[in-house]
Amino acid sequence: MATVVRVHVDRAAHDAAVIDEWGSTSWAELDERVNRLIDHLRGAGLEPGDRVALLAGNRREIEEVYLACSHAGWHCVPVNWHFAADEVAYVFADSEARALITASEFAGLAAAALDIEPDSVPLSRLVMSDQDDTADGGEPEGRISAEMRPVLSSYEDALAAASNEEPDDQMLGGVMFYTSGTTGRPKGVRTAWEPGTPVEVLQLMAGSMDSMKIPDFGRTLLAGPQYHSAQWAFSYLPLLAGSTVVMQAKFIPEQTLEMIDTHDITNVHLVPTQFVRLLRVDEDRKAAFRGSELSAVLHGAAPCAPNIKRSMIEWWGPKITEYYGATEGGVVSTITSEEWLERPGSVGVAAPIVEFRIVNEAGLVAAPMEEGVIHIRSLIGRDFEYHNSPDKTAEAHSEPGFMTMGDIGYLDDAGYLYLSDRKIDMVVSGGVNIYPAEIEAVLITHPSVLDVAVFGVPDEEFGEQVKAVVQLDDGIEWSDALEAEMTELSRSQLAGYKRPKSWETIDEMPRSAAGKLLKRVLRAPYWEGLGRKI
Repeated sequence: MATVVRVHVDRAAHDAAVIDEWGSTSWAELDERVNRLIDHLRGAGLEPGDRVALLAGNRREIEEVYLACSHAGWHCVPVNWHFAADEVAYVFADSEARALITASEFAGLAAAALDIEPDSVPLSRLVMSDQDDTADGGEPEGRISAEMRPVLSSYEDALAAASNEEPDDQMLGGVMFYTSGTTGRPKGVRTAWEPGTPVEVLQLMAGSMDSMKIPDFGRTLLAGPQYHSAQWAFSYLPLLAGSTVVMQAKFIPEQTLEMIDTHDITNVHLVPTQFVRLLRVDEDRKAAFRGSELSAVLHGAAPCAPNIKRSMIEWWGPKITEYYGATEGGVVSTITSEEWLERPGSVGVAAPIVEFRIVNEAGLVAAPMEEGVIHIRSLIGRDFEYHNSPDKTAEAHSEPGFMTMGDIGYLDDAGYLYLSDRKIDMVVSGGVNIYPAEIEAVLITHPSVLDVAVFGVPDEEFGEQVKAVVQLDDGIEWSDALEAEMTELSRSQLAGYKRPKSWETIDEMPRSAAGKLLKRVLRAPYWEGLGRKI
């Protein structure tokens, strides 16, 4: 059996380990299926250090994939299923994934990506069954459509043919998330473990949940897409610690409240957009919510408006903990409800295993209350690298021993961190990172556009929304027809959440003497009077 799962099989073999909207998997069943998946992928030719692409929504089987990779020395590559086919194809190729596991609802997207990159994922391409196959509690049949059979094989058939014996030579694997980059293409962020690292390190990672007040044997609600690093961390790591993970396929606020009560959920991760939608639920439904077992509500990934956070604390009580972190650095600071009410706007003090350094414009360590670029050092040696991007890896490690995510902030006299701006032009909408360069590269191809700037403007629900400002070529005027063309252009090449939500024209873009676009000049009017810049 998988090393980290063993203790939970011994403790509660027949209890549910993972629950989704179509059924549940016990700890014993989970262990057997992970063993079989490892055996299949090893038999297909995967070796330690290889990547396994995962294109699937919130369903029980994804935990099998994460556990298999974690115990066999592979890196799982969760693929954003909102991506267009060419974006998925890029991730397949750039990650050098040698195997693919997808869900039936994304089989067409996977096939289209493989048509673009036919030589990618050469060793194993599996598709999970339709969820309806297991709706009656029976065994999945592993059916796939005839047109997909030349490209994808049945996940269930592969497991059935594999051995359920405990795998030999277990070693630590990981996850390689793709985070958008300023060059217009996403970058793979890979944790830099030494080859052959013992798999028991996973138990140390699971233990880090204690500082977030997440109980070891609680019940975790996954209420967001697990291809996002935060959703993964705050559901997979509790699973390793023995928590039952309950999955919501799609966030529906009324259903979220019902699931928290029905399943006696103890902990959940939410983003500010979800707070907004929960607060807008009918008053009678809000009043009926108990949340009697709920002890830890984690939020991060995007700035939260103070009035929204206060309203959530008033409703759910002081069980809401905010964190600051990123795919590259993990969780680097936390702040409890009580602390935040005393220091509104702060994202807390450094985690026990993290050290902060604020570097000012002169390249010196900043004094308290002085703004600068936030740098972070792991005290346990955790680090990362950008896959196939040594220059960007070096750039993110500009301070010896430290890394930076490009954010600007300051520390107060007590060591509490405050964010004030971003050094890079990233937009965070609904907890999702969006980099304007990718969008600008698409919009500039329209023959009527001479110059373009994309940036984030305030949005009550999502925190920020994508806005495009375009400078048109001489003699061209903005019109409904032109806006429709621009919208169609973005629709054809960009995932939905990246497309501009509003448009504006400008006679001439503001640029420095060196020709650099002064995007802050464009952004500033939209943020005046809000008390925040992001």
